[in-house]
Amino acid sequence: MSGYEVNFDGLVGLTHHYAGLSFGNEASTQHQNSVSNPKLAAKQGLLKMKALADLGFQQGVLPPQERPHVPMLRKLGFSGSDEAVLAQAMRQSPRLLSALSSASCMWTANAATVSPSADSADGKVHFTAANLNNKFHRAIEAETTSGVLRAIFNDPRHFAHHEALPQVALFGDEGAANHNRLGGDYGKRSVQMFVYGRQEFGGETAPTRYPARQTREAGEAIARLHQLDEQHTVFVQQNPAVIDQGVFHNDVIAVSNQNVLFHHQQAFYQQQQALDDVRRKMATLDSELVAIEVPTARVSVADAVATYLFNSQILTKPNGKMMIVVPEESRQHSGVWGYLSEMVAGGGPIDEIKVFDLRESMRNGGGPACLRLRVALNEQELRAVNPRVMMNDTLFVTLNEWVDRYYRDRLTQNDLADPQLLREGRDALDALTSILGLGSVYPFQQ
Repeated sequence: MSGYEVNFDGLVGLTHHYAGLSFGNEASTQHQNSVSNPKLAAKQGLLKMKALADLGFQQGVLPPQERPHVPMLRKLGFSGSDEAVLAQAMRQSPRLLSALSSASCMWTANAATVSPSADSADGKVHFTAANLNNKFHRAIEAETTSGVLRAIFNDPRHFAHHEALPQVALFGDEGAANHNRLGGDYGKRSVQMFVYGRQEFGGETAPTRYPARQTREAGEAIARLHQLDEQHTVFVQQNPAVIDQGVFHNDVIAVSNQNVLFHHQQAFYQQQQALDDVRRKMATLDSELVAIEVPTARVSVADAVATYLFNSQILTKPNGKMMIVVPEESRQHSGVWGYLSEMVAGGGPIDEIKVFDLRESMRNGGGPACLRLRVALNEQELRAVNPRVMMNDTLFVTLNEWVDRYYRDRLTQNDLADPQLLREGRDALDALTSILGLGSVYPFQQ
């Protein structure tokens, strides 16, 4: 059965600000305390979604979460009215308030790991929300993420949902940002490749400067939950040396689409051995790996991190050739742009480049691939998705009007204690759940 890859992009939230919360993500820490523009950020994301939908790709929308996260502030000892809670938090722990106001759920590559029905023993699409336990500001996302995914993929005949893994270091799980699927048609069985930064049980190599956020044990647990068979599952360790250079997720150093893996020369630990394992398993499905390896001599790891060359999307066009979607930063770097230009002219599977300005997201350390969650679906499953989240002309206009009504065009950390911002956010999300037909998915709606 033929299939589709549907990209679900995260709508940027109303509290998008630059707090430098993500140690190990160098773009995030470099722009700490800059003034952000939530309205522009949301509109940049919407333009990307609409442009890809207009090109014929299936494109969905995932809503932001409620921030500031008042329930967690109360759990941490702040009390009184919501306004009093915000005022106390700003006075006593502004960094904590900033963390609990993060709009980081916009990077939906971290929302969950998804296994298509073609790969699962029970023939269902499986979702496991990521626990994101390495960063407090992200570890609070899992419950609402699960609720949102259940509201969008709500037919139990086709979709199976799992709770996030236990919130402990052993099962550190960062979602699809460390997960690739390699094969042929989206609707046919493929090899699932789980990339990890460290192995708690028996691991010997690990980064020393920055944390390895994803564990092998987490990938193994998800493979069991998703009913994947060992013959078509592979666990690959990310190169610890590149994690220490700011490659905090696999999708900062490698990206896949169907049988193509676009990756840096230094992406994986014992890279040749790892890719040979992938090749062997793909061969059992009559699929051949096309590995496009970018040499260090052409693009350094530092330049890859600065331009987010690999935090790109590779999409299959109707003619079977592929298009790579990159951020504006990749075009502005002469070395990276030179490499890309040669690649698309070279007769390989990727023959087109699409560039988007995603500056607001990029300055917090997230490029095109961070903003999307890939979900491979067959025709029946696609019809079972909540249709109101799928991007089209009408939804694009409606969401832009929604952004214009509720979003600010300037936000600093000091604004986070403004009770009016909290009210604006709740009014906006109330309206959004109605637009997208999600029901009550936020704590304040319960």
